[in-house]
Amino acid sequence: MKVVYLITGSGGSFYCGNCYRDMLYVRAIRKVPGISAKAIPLYLPPDRTTYESGFEKEVFFGAISMFLREKVRIFRNMPVFLEKIFDATPFLKLAARQAGTTRTEGFESLTLNMIEGDNAFRKNEMERLVRYLLKDGKPDIIHLSNALILGIARQLKNRIKVKIVCSLLNEDDWIDDMVEPYRGKAWEMIARESVYVDSFITPSHYYKELFTQKTGLKGDNIFVVPLGFDPDPVDIPRNENHPPAVGYFCRVNYHNGFDKLVDAFIKLKSDSIISDLTLNVCGGYTGDDKPFIAEQIKKIRAHGFQKSVRIYPQFQGNKKLEFFSDVDVISVPVRKYDGYGLYILEANSSGVPVVQPATGAFPEILQITKGGVTYTPDTVEELCEVLLRLLKDRSLREVLGSNGKINVRQELSLDRMSAGLSQVYNTNNK
Repeated sequence: MKVVYLITGSGGSFYCGNCYRDMLYVRAIRKVPGISAKAIPLYLPPDRTTYESGFEKEVFFGAISMFLREKVRIFRNMPVFLEKIFDATPFLKLAARQAGTTRTEGFESLTLNMIEGDNAFRKNEMERLVRYLLKDGKPDIIHLSNALILGIARQLKNRIKVKIVCSLLNEDDWIDDMVEPYRGKAWEMIARESVYVDSFITPSHYYKELFTQKTGLKGDNIFVVPLGFDPDPVDIPRNENHPPAVGYFCRVNYHNGFDKLVDAFIKLKSDSIISDLTLNVCGGYTGDDKPFIAEQIKKIRAHGFQKSVRIYPQFQGNKKLEFFSDVDVISVPVRKYDGYGLYILEANSSGVPVVQPATGAFPEILQITKGGVTYTPDTVEELCEVLLRLLKDRSLREVLGSNGKINVRQELSLDRMSAGLSQVYNTNNK
């Protein structure tokens, strides 16, 4: 069986759970005998860490040319040679680092076009993609990375009659930031274009229910396959000599609640409850996040705690493992309910317990890993209470850390995800 993934990228400037999920899908399905898989990037090139995971280097539907055609009238019918210049890898990498690449504002019409497909995906570029897909023989499965590019499904169905699978996760993060009437139209169009998808895959029951509520679909062809991964082969020993430390591991922004953790950190130190507490931060950010981050730094400096904050600029490889060896507990107190939360698995696999609000898929994941605590109501005061309990109770941290480390390996392994993906791919829906 030949499987091809069409994956939208973020450019690699921050920890992107959806990007990591897509990489894990490729790794997982390659473990199944008789299945070959590759990934083709859309919009932006993959970062250097994903090339070895089966990502092709050629990018389709380059982000710059798509944006210019949508926003600048004189570029509506730009010639192919100019499109190739704009979508050259150096320009795309530069675009990925700019502010606004992950912001909904200004991209409402383009989003609807991508869901519907006829206007966003130009005929000549679609034909180029089809030729590329067929060059090594027709694939058996084409797996789209999210429902925001459903327009590709109809285009491909009409051209090569292939089985289409589509991942579902956190589309609501983007769509629900759109103003009306775009927001309602987006969900309506996703429901309409879903007829061209044979199977959907989502990692949590929470997100399956949310997606069916938003679209009105029955969900008969939506399969829940929990995400999993094989922990890093290098196991860095825990640093027992560091001062008490709470960690944040995700993109540093408002939606992921970084300011809430900063407020909890300040409160714990200001009240002299844990005077030597440090805040360790890892996960990267975009240009849009800089003003928000500046506000948090200003807040920390106003209390004189800047020397108690440690920033880890890299969120991959040994630097990521070093971060987890230096923290006692992590928390990503998101504002928007998360459909999964791979950072929980990342922390638990390193033996680090987590503290998360009892929202979204968090209770569902921690029911499996047993590597953390959820809290409600979702307030800074309650977050402080739970963080304090874990920071003061080493034996509890050790139990939760051990549970997480064992259960991620046993219950949420890459092998289990491989089996789940394979079962969906072999399901005859239509």
